[in-house]
Amino acid sequence: MNELLKNLTEAVGVSGDEKEIRLLIHDLIADYVDEWRVDALGNLLATKKGTGASDLCVLVDAHMDEVGLMITEIGSDGTLKFAPVGGFNPPALLGKVVQVGPKKITGVIGAKPIHLLNGVEGDRIVQIDAMRIDIGAKNKEAVNGKIKAGDRAAFVTEYEELGATALGKAFDNRAGCAALIELLRARPYPFDICAAFTVQEEVGLRGAQVAAYAAKPDVALVLECTPAYDLPNEDDVSPNVALGKGPSIYVMDSGTIQDPRLVAHITRTAVAQGIPYQIRQPGGGGTNTATIQRMLGGIPAATIAVPGRYAHTPTMMINLDDYANVVKLADAVLRHLTPELVIRNR
Repeated sequence: MNELLKNLTEAVGVSGDEKEIRLLIHDLIADYVDEWRVDALGNLLATKKGTGASDLCVLVDAHMDEVGLMITEIGSDGTLKFAPVGGFNPPALLGKVVQVGPKKITGVIGAKPIHLLNGVEGDRIVQIDAMRIDIGAKNKEAVNGKIKAGDRAAFVTEYEELGATALGKAFDNRAGCAALIELLRARPYPFDICAAFTVQEEVGLRGAQVAAYAAKPDVALVLECTPAYDLPNEDDVSPNVALGKGPSIYVMDSGTIQDPRLVAHITRTAVAQGIPYQIRQPGGGGTNTATIQRMLGGIPAATIAVPGRYAHTPTMMINLDDYANVVKLADAVLRHLTPELVIRNR
């Protein structure tokens, strides 16, 4: 059992309310870093001193927030109206168990049962505004003092391992956080590492912008969990990335073209180290790389990701060998990173 992944995925940290996961990560890295602080937005920033062989300043980012829900209204019947925090496909929510607010009150996401729907209703996808969280309260008065508008709701999903795969919530991006923690626990790198466990990625890449501005790095590496569309479908059986085929290396997404010099360095390193890898097909989605690379005068940045099925749902699936190889690849990429790779002379 990977206890690090278990503890990180089962912790709560919906965007904008990341305190629980931030405190957990702090406790996991405190003995392995030389400095740490929490900035005004809630990012956890830590420095691991290097050997001094290189004067590069390297930012390694992993966002610690997860998608979830925010309570918007308490109904007269005691049910809770909510809005999404991050993107969701509405059908993925129905029937799921959640924990609401700082007291972690258990509730279930419900809507009108199928046997009470008329013909027209039965043909429609139930939208989020028609769903409610039911905590078993008989009326609004029974909820008062326990839950208020603005409280977050997170999914209740127990981490499990099924052979080479693992199930859990929030692998996006607790898998990246776990990888960054393992890098901080490793022997020193030639340069200082500025580790940024960032907030509010799922609602606009906000924490990374603040972290990058503060760190002023020469180069950045973003560790992520990327959607794996590797199950056959009628339109296209070719995967974007697939479980079990190694780390995913970004080239381009909706927000960025990855630095080609870093992409080449990452792929060369994978080949040299005998680490399997796959190129994420250019297309939609995005990572903190998009905001980091545009800060200051421009920051060379690239992304390495763990492929994960069922992103932005209450339960995701990753391959544990892919995760281990992301850690191995990121470590090797950093150890062989030189100023000549990222400083432009012409």
